[in-house]
Amino acid sequence: MTDTTATTTRPWLDAALPVEERIDLLMAEMTLAEKVGQTHQVANIDPDADAETIRAGRISSSLYASGATGGNERDEGVLVGSIDAAQRHAVEGSRLGIPLLFGRDVIHGHRTVAPIPLGLAASFDPDIAERVGEVAAREAAVEGVAWTFAPMVDISEEPRWGRVAESLGETPVLSGRLAASLVRGFQGSDPSGLDRIAACAKHFAGYGLAAGGRDYDTVSVGENTLRNLHLRPFKAAVDAGVMTVMAAFNDVDGTPMHAHEHLVRGVLKNEWGFDGVVVADWNGIGQIVFQGVAADNREAAALAIRAGVDLDMVSGAYLAHLEELVESGEVELALVDDAVRRVLRLKFRLGLFERPYAARPGATNAPTPESREVALRAAQAAHVLVKNDGVLPLDRDSGTVLLSGPFVDDGEALLGTWTLDGRGEDVVSPGSALKARLGDRVEVSDGRFSDRTLQQSRRAERTVMLLGEHPSRSGEANSVTDIGLPHGQLDVLRAVARLGKPVVAVVYTGRPLDLGEVLDLAAAVVVVWHPGVEAGTALASILLGDVEPHGRLPMTFPLSSGHIPTSTHQRPTGRLIRADVDHEEGRYLDALTYPRLPFGLGLSYTTVDYAAPTVSTSTIPTDGSLTLTVTVANTGERPCREVVQLYVRDPVAQVTRPLVELTDWALVDLAPGQSREVTFEVHAEQFAYTGRDLTARIDEGEVVLLTGPDSARLQPVTITVRNDS
Repeated sequence: MTDTTATTTRPWLDAALPVEERIDLLMAEMTLAEKVGQTHQVANIDPDADAETIRAGRISSSLYASGATGGNERDEGVLVGSIDAAQRHAVEGSRLGIPLLFGRDVIHGHRTVAPIPLGLAASFDPDIAERVGEVAAREAAVEGVAWTFAPMVDISEEPRWGRVAESLGETPVLSGRLAASLVRGFQGSDPSGLDRIAACAKHFAGYGLAAGGRDYDTVSVGENTLRNLHLRPFKAAVDAGVMTVMAAFNDVDGTPMHAHEHLVRGVLKNEWGFDGVVVADWNGIGQIVFQGVAADNREAAALAIRAGVDLDMVSGAYLAHLEELVESGEVELALVDDAVRRVLRLKFRLGLFERPYAARPGATNAPTPESREVALRAAQAAHVLVKNDGVLPLDRDSGTVLLSGPFVDDGEALLGTWTLDGRGEDVVSPGSALKARLGDRVEVSDGRFSDRTLQQSRRAERTVMLLGEHPSRSGEANSVTDIGLPHGQLDVLRAVARLGKPVVAVVYTGRPLDLGEVLDLAAAVVVVWHPGVEAGTALASILLGDVEPHGRLPMTFPLSSGHIPTSTHQRPTGRLIRADVDHEEGRYLDALTYPRLPFGLGLSYTTVDYAAPTVSTSTIPTDGSLTLTVTVANTGERPCREVVQLYVRDPVAQVTRPLVELTDWALVDLAPGQSREVTFEVHAEQFAYTGRDLTARIDEGEVVLLTGPDSARLQPVTITVRNDS
């Protein structure tokens, strides 16, 4: 709490005043140099070496925060300094007492690591996403972190790009809805709360279109496609109250995003009314020089501040040049003031002026039973059953099981990419979990496939093979040209399959893979997005049938690398290929076109029938709505959680529209033999799109609504939209 004397000499410290008034009072006292200091973010702060710079108000933020009371070595040897020691210089030693803002990459959990974001997307469950965000925020806040650089909402149909692991799926509605949930989880209803942190929607915009799947590469895309596809989840995050947005490394049609005034200042800030902070990506402003549109960092700083980038991440271009650019008249002071106002607004809204220090004596962020329960629910939903010839769930009373592969006891590998604070010792490994459940009936191989694997498989009744990618093969700067399994894994699978005994293939991954031969060889296939600390517990519960598989594929799995891109983004062409004649009229001489593992696919241990959908009315106005009903029936002997999916197609529009586009879904629990009517409230605004003039429109005419268990097995009903105005 601030005392009366402090609020008299520094009236912006009066928490009773409105935030905007506090900002006005503070900015009225700031020199240009102090304003520029608020636009400068460093990698890490050393409270001793940087003391004078902090006291001079020349550092605003650090992004390697961890450790409220003491430093330690993390992040490849970078010294993570003491947050509170540095904060004391800013709050008590600087002229204005503006607190520092400490951020960190808390992407899918902090200490209690949940599945990678693509695994969260497999849940199709906004509640799980929000709970994961809450746990992560609580644990990160204990270490003094006030800001995370998540969620990533880049839309991509490019599995060669390693950063799809951080995405929330290929469709705007799924990505946007889960992003909004994560924002609520991180920030809560009051971001100044003790266990809340600011979220950051990234990377604005088009990063998922990096050419060839090569990270950081150029992007060629028109604004119509950006608006109809790639900008939509960002808008959902903004509407959910996300406090920051990060600019993307890439250019869009030749203009680097860190210099893209139209998209950043024009669309994000002005059109959408975003009043938070736009932060650069790592050295993103400096990289404008490498991209060839600025001669040096001085020019880059001018381009970035005009574009609307408020906070310079580590390049130092703003600190070195903004003051002189304003004084020379090349940059308007109003642009700097706008950036500073946004940074201060973020700090005020986070409550940093009232509670700048992070230390909580006795507090810990070690995993708890409650946080592990959240991680377990998320991990179970990250398991997607894509084939089952009856071998699953495993019969606990029929013979021995061999568990083999590189992930049997390597728990740390199952944390996934971007886990700065997860610890291998916190992970329940598959080997330990299945041994605890099956005892002597499970034999565990030595962790790596070898000749001994075949010998052990001969003795076992069934073999569970843990295949797939190590997280070092996914994530940032980890693109691949071949989306097949890592070298050697298929050879072992072929050899084991030749023994003639049932094989269950569990494929851990951070991207869609070419699983064609795996589907042919294995009796059952489970795709598992790197699942986090409850990896083994989740796997055992799925394989043994304690929990019914209920994850769904959040991205399409192309037939091969040569089939990229393949996704629900596909728009109609003048010579459309129908799936039923793909074998006769496909576009490839050497392969079919349509995927075996489409978006939304996910099996369970039962069977579910879908009736044809019906609607409450066949005609609605452009501002109206209707009710769609579909009956789903569990025709098997086990319960299930069905993800009932609703898609839309606009057959005649001003621009080409997707063949099918996810617009809604429902999670439905069904007991054996139970049937339920599932209803969707469908609003005409769900058919809105951006037309040729780049404005939103809802057309009159026919619209096709389709329901089913995935994007490839759909039943339609046609309605008509009319304009009553």
